[in-house]
Amino acid sequence: MNQSTTPSPNSSGLRQAQSPFTLAASGRMPEERVNDCHLALTKFIVKGLHPFATVESNCFRDMCRALNPKYTPPSRSYVSDTLIPSWYGVEKANVISELKDVPKLAITSDGWTSLRQDHYLTVTVHYTSQGSVKQKVLHTRPVYKSQTGEVVAEEISDILEEFEIEPIKIVAVTVDNAGNMDVAIKKLQILKIGCFAHTLNLAAQKIYKIASIDKWAARIRAVVVWFKRSSMSKTVLTEKQNLLGLPQHSLILDVKTRWNSLYLMIERFMEQYPAIQAAALDPRLRKALSKDNLDRVKDEDFHKAEEFVQLMKILYTSTLCVSCEKNATCGQILPILQKLEDHFTVKDEDTMFVASIKEKVWENLSQRYQNDDIQAFLHEATAMDPRFKGRTVSDATWDRLRKKAVDSDTVTGPAGLEHTDTEHQQKEESSEGESVEMETIPSLHKTRSALEELFSEEDRKLRLTIQQNTSALTLSERVDLEVELYKSLPPITMAEDPVMWWWEKRAILPLLTNVATSYLCAQASSTPSERVFSTAGNTLSQESCTSDGTATVSVRLRGNKIKTPPSLST
Repeated sequence: MNQSTTPSPNSSGLRQAQSPFTLAASGRMPEERVNDCHLALTKFIVKGLHPFATVESNCFRDMCRALNPKYTPPSRSYVSDTLIPSWYGVEKANVISELKDVPKLAITSDGWTSLRQDHYLTVTVHYTSQGSVKQKVLHTRPVYKSQTGEVVAEEISDILEEFEIEPIKIVAVTVDNAGNMDVAIKKLQILKIGCFAHTLNLAAQKIYKIASIDKWAARIRAVVVWFKRSSMSKTVLTEKQNLLGLPQHSLILDVKTRWNSLYLMIERFMEQYPAIQAAALDPRLRKALSKDNLDRVKDEDFHKAEEFVQLMKILYTSTLCVSCEKNATCGQILPILQKLEDHFTVKDEDTMFVASIKEKVWENLSQRYQNDDIQAFLHEATAMDPRFKGRTVSDATWDRLRKKAVDSDTVTGPAGLEHTDTEHQQKEESSEGESVEMETIPSLHKTRSALEELFSEEDRKLRLTIQQNTSALTLSERVDLEVELYKSLPPITMAEDPVMWWWEKRAILPLLTNVATSYLCAQASSTPSERVFSTAGNTLSQESCTSDGTATVSVRLRGNKIKTPPSLST
């Protein structure tokens, strides 16, 4: 090593090493390494929701120089105009390729207006794969036309066409209850499921129309507003919380367009009521309270708050249930509605305060999901959810499911699943020394338990026996057999995953498994689209958004699992 660094002055190698061109080249990073650094930087910006200007800040460049002196971070424009679009192009191709193999899927869509009064439309897609619900953000597109039903339908159709999604594969679309969305989905000829979370919100907002309840809520709201606007009141409230051993939580102010905020305001008020009372009696606040003529909340108001929280908690919990996009939620709608009907039925022992709330809420909820097609779809979704299969299901529902199983192209799907099991078994046998000619395929199985490993041969024979017994039956008879077998199986608990349940039963219920995928992917609420807008609110800022709306691309990238592109420098 020392000899190579101190050669003879007459050496041609020294002259070559000391030339300006070779000296410059020795300080460069290999192109592959530059691409790796560009990729890491792009991930940092996109996934962390950092402004594009970050890459041009002195502190960021000093950090990069300290980590690797040979790496020069790209400019802001190069990140927004080259790196992120390049990454997005690769991810888009990955999504299109993945969705081609999906037989059935569902979508959600919603619109949003940013603080800059720019309007955006988002479409997300949902499907099942190997025992889990998958989600992709297809597009968060800026739109510049008046959002009439016809325009929204055209925009959604363009997005579906861009990602090569055939309308026949879409089982349902979940949107809010806006009029333009109704027109758009009818024009697209796709089954529309009204967002259940939005439906609950609309029903709960009806309580604001009850004069006595609105006045009661206004008294509590006035106290909350007073405590939030005064720095001294916050200090005194914190002192009382410490003395009384209460959590140091801030009071919550409701927003009428979000009913959950009213429930959360009242719930937090009840939690902090002793501290609020003690703070109101403190000499440092008593004079200010009297000066503002603020009516103190009476014990009667507190009792009403207790009744309100006890009554409305079920709506809050129901909203949380249907707002999870990583689980099958469509089959929950009818069971939840039945539970809500029982809960909001007026009883003799109810006070006028409680009875008025029950009547107003259920009057609105009872008018929802009355369309025959939607009713049929929801009943079928409930029947195909093994958590609710023990409930009463009409014969008409089972007849429709049988017909769908017969009419659908179910022959190749189940055969493929059974063939996979056989190949998996053959692969295991070949690993033990037996030579088997077979095509290598990715494993579709979880790690097997010790019991499954011990009795693997018995399981294989059982699958073959079932296959032989059913092969002699007609398709209709096989469907009837599977329906009876499915009905005889016990329901699963709410903690278990229905999508995984069906995945594990695909060998013994192959025909119904294909039908079940049409319902397991459907979403009960449009919250997946709304969550994209929560991300967009942090991304579409003055610092991070360019004139061509490149930040929108970063929102879409952040919503999907991204595979590494071959190069980001081109």
